[in-house]
Amino acid sequence: MARITIEDCLKKVPSRFALVHLAAQRGKELLKGMPSLVKSDNKAVVTALREVAAGHVAITPENIKDKKGKKERQ
Repeated sequence: MARITIEDCLKKVPSRFALVHLAAQRGKELLKGMPSLVKSDNKAVVTALREVAAGHVAITPENIKDKKGKKERQ
């Protein structure tokens, strides 16, 4: 399997800051037992980045949390 690069992920996410938050959040979900959206034998954070690069995970209002860890109201 080819290496995942930040440039691959930045084609799908608008900024590095957003990428870090999205990958961290998805990595935590994977560690809690959510199924992977791509085939990968890597650790959770690498799998999360692979999912972002593949376009399976994106930033949406539903996955933006406030500073207290609670989802923001729209």
